[in-house]
Amino acid sequence: MALTSDSQSQEAVVQRLVREIGITEAQALELVSFLGLNWGSLVREAKALPFRK
Repeated sequence: MALTSDSQSQEAVVQRLVREIGITEAQALELVSFLGLNWGSLVREAKALPFRK
């Protein structure tokens, strides 16, 4: 099954959060599902997580 551009965008954002902020992929997926793809909101919430790897 081919990935749609939306799911590719989500995966790219998830990987960027993992790489740049240091959260787990599961945490990043959850944030994206709650907040969408707004990078500023994702970074703010990711940095507020109590347990980053």
